[in-house]
Amino acid sequence: MLNLLDRTIARASERIVFVAPSSDCVSDVFQHVEIDNNRHRELVRDVQRMRGSIYLNDGAIQSHQLTADGRHQTPEDETSWHMVLLNREKKITASALYLEHDSNVAFEQLRARHCPLNQESEWRPTLVNSIEAELKKARREQLQFVELGGWAVSEETRGTSGALAFALAVYAFSRRAGGALGMTTATFRHCSATILKRLGGARFEVDGVTLPPYYDPRYRCMMEMLRFDSRRPNPKYVHLIDQVRETLGRITVVARPAMAATESPYHVFTPMSHAFERPALAS
Repeated sequence: MLNLLDRTIARASERIVFVAPSSDCVSDVFQHVEIDNNRHRELVRDVQRMRGSIYLNDGAIQSHQLTADGRHQTPEDETSWHMVLLNREKKITASALYLEHDSNVAFEQLRARHCPLNQESEWRPTLVNSIEAELKKARREQLQFVELGGWAVSEETRGTSGALAFALAVYAFSRRAGGALGMTTATFRHCSATILKRLGGARFEVDGVTLPPYYDPRYRCMMEMLRFDSRRPNPKYVHLIDQVRETLGRITVVARPAMAATESPYHVFTPMSHAFERPALAS
């Protein structure tokens, strides 16, 4: 698997595309940048369509929650990065949403405020205090704070080296410019939570109390809310993340012009779901 994974990582720039919300967000790290509003719109719609198909098949959503042409929309699609994995036919087989926040973002502005634990008197203080502690740490250490979501991986890609390389690429992306603190919700479907914890994610904790898994009625599944510090992944995967990081500059970035990006609103979140099958990670 390792040899195959090494080869997959070496070819990551051929299969992975980053879709930026605006050309203003693209750093000099990236050498291949396409500023094209139509191409950006097309890729986001393809992501929504693929995501909708997977979520529907898994029973996470119902058909009435999709657009007429089968797309699963969330307002953050317009303000987030989209990480996209392509197959040989250039069709999207995996995607993830990466939302970067300003340093002064408050809990009430985060997607995490929609977590069912925030509606429970027993757990709301722990949820709020643990996330606010992370926000303060990000400000103190001058790090970005990000929320990950919208994960979707096709059945053909689950459990493959491509799926793991894709996860590592997202992690590597978050390590640019000094790293980031962040959070994501992870479903128990397809062992998503287990795999993300293996890469370096951990449950939120404050004053010795750890946030428990919870049931999300919107997506009809058990979930965990996980935190991560991209500077400190599981040591077992650091060399692989560094390998992927070396390919970042060659990955194509498709961005809207800055003017077009300012027209999009910011709203609510869609939890991460349907990530990677257990076989994608070495034991």
